[in-house]
Amino acid sequence: MLDPKTKRSEVPEEYTWNLKDIFESDDAWRKEYEELGKLPEAIAAYQGTLGRSAADLLSYFRRSDEIEVRLSKLYGYASCKNDEDQGNSSTQDMLGKARGLIVAISGAAAFATPEILAIPDETLERFHKEEPALDEYRRSLYQIRRRKAHILSPLEGKLLAAAGEMACAPGQVKSIFSNADMTFPDVVDGKGETHALTNGSFVPMEESEDRVLRKNAFDTYYGRIGEFKNTAAALLDAQFKQLLFYSRARGYNTTLEASLDNTEVPTSVYLNLIEAVHANMDKMYRYVALRKKLLGVDELHMYDVYTPIVADAARKIDFEEAKATTLEALAVLGEDYIALLKEGYDNRWIDVYENAGKRSGAYSSGVKVPHPYVLLNHKDTLDSMFTLAHEMGHTLHSVYSHKAQPISTSDYVIFVAEVASTCNEVLLVRYLLNKTTDKKERAYLINHFLESFKGTVYRQTMFAEFELTMGRMAEANEALTAEALCGKYHALNKLYFGPDMVSDDGIALEWARIPHFYYNYYVFQYATSFCAAVAIADRILSEGESAVAEYKKFLSGGSSADPISLLKIAGVDMSTPAPINAALGLFDELINEMEKLG
Repeated sequence: MLDPKTKRSEVPEEYTWNLKDIFESDDAWRKEYEELGKLPEAIAAYQGTLGRSAADLLSYFRRSDEIEVRLSKLYGYASCKNDEDQGNSSTQDMLGKARGLIVAISGAAAFATPEILAIPDETLERFHKEEPALDEYRRSLYQIRRRKAHILSPLEGKLLAAAGEMACAPGQVKSIFSNADMTFPDVVDGKGETHALTNGSFVPMEESEDRVLRKNAFDTYYGRIGEFKNTAAALLDAQFKQLLFYSRARGYNTTLEASLDNTEVPTSVYLNLIEAVHANMDKMYRYVALRKKLLGVDELHMYDVYTPIVADAARKIDFEEAKATTLEALAVLGEDYIALLKEGYDNRWIDVYENAGKRSGAYSSGVKVPHPYVLLNHKDTLDSMFTLAHEMGHTLHSVYSHKAQPISTSDYVIFVAEVASTCNEVLLVRYLLNKTTDKKERAYLINHFLESFKGTVYRQTMFAEFELTMGRMAEANEALTAEALCGKYHALNKLYFGPDMVSDDGIALEWARIPHFYYNYYVFQYATSFCAAVAIADRILSEGESAVAEYKKFLSGGSSADPISLLKIAGVDMSTPAPINAALGLFDELINEMEKLG
């Protein structure tokens, strides 16, 4: 593991991603950027032709596919380069240029949707008969035409597209401020030793057995964030103002409805998740009480929620061991899956360790060609091994979809985006539990699984409820001030953690560190995906090859159907509360086992 303050230029090459698979150099990127700069004019040349003939419509879709792949590479390279060190002005410029080009091309293509909507149904069916290759785009055409009530005129659409760069500003400023500009004082542990506190090291410190370090990290981190709480609130206020602007411009009743309609997810799924979790709060309260008992503390504080209950079973898991263990755990998914996993491990698809200025967290990029990339900030912990399994789940989902689907339906929507990643985590924990009979190790792993439930189902639902609250405040013309946000967040924290948890004052500021609040009603899908993944993993382990085959059909589905229908292929119906209740039933069973082990 590297020192988090290591300069990017000093990171060993084997621990960095190989972006030369996309472009050989920054100069090659700039050459492609100049070439792509001609595309807005080329796209605009199609205006007035889409309803003219089947051949013209097909030509437009084919050109759009080509542009999508090239933009994916251009943006993906610039984004990954920038995330290596977000204080690098050169890569900031590249990323800004890529975003600007995307906005320009979107603006140039604003005519397409209204023109496609204007094609009469009978004409469109005649086009399909005249040009069978158009069948590849039936799904794309349906996606456009089903939202007819929310599509604007060409001029209005062009104006909205042109506003795209401004709409991204709150999230961009938040990211740069948090990752490049925000610094924290060092913190001292129980032995008086000093530790560097960063966005990347904060959670590992909160996982420490040293309660003094946990408390000092917690107080220092949120104390520092509190110095900028008004700035953080202003950024969120701007974020929700732009969501409200777009939703009203397109004729939606709420920002939630506008956001979920993009992925064909009914708002009822979002609201039902919150309702189902509220109905199962007793299980969360049982877990909090158990954690308090097993830690042996008079008061359970928010800086006690990450440390393992069986602390002395924790051990160092370096990156090589993490790779080897995930390969073993996921072997149940078949030789083709493991071959792809090895390809990613062996060919530097992954940027492994934290360095100075590097973006915090972890993700799998959306680069279509030649393959996705994974950003990690690996800390040689069990949690980091699960993060590796998680992000490679995303990556292989993308690989399967891109191989099986045409460009137009190769991307999967965010509602299913967390299923494959979480399924990998569930398979990993099941594998590890099956390998051990040691009481302490088993308790440690069960605790990790319980933490996954707590962190993914309960915590992400709490985030989703807070996001819904912010949306409703914006819709009621209420300002998202630091005081209002802290008050509402603190109240939610008390509701979700219950009477045995001391909701320390600092936790009221947690909203200011969550980047996902800039992802447009994204977080609820972590919870729904976790519940779906538990069901799928259980099918794979109990039914074997038939369930694996159905799961791979889902992985290969892209956006060829709506997300609810795609999950049904894998045997899960998320239009009902059944998967949520079943997952929380398993949570209850694990608590029972932990009580016996304790």
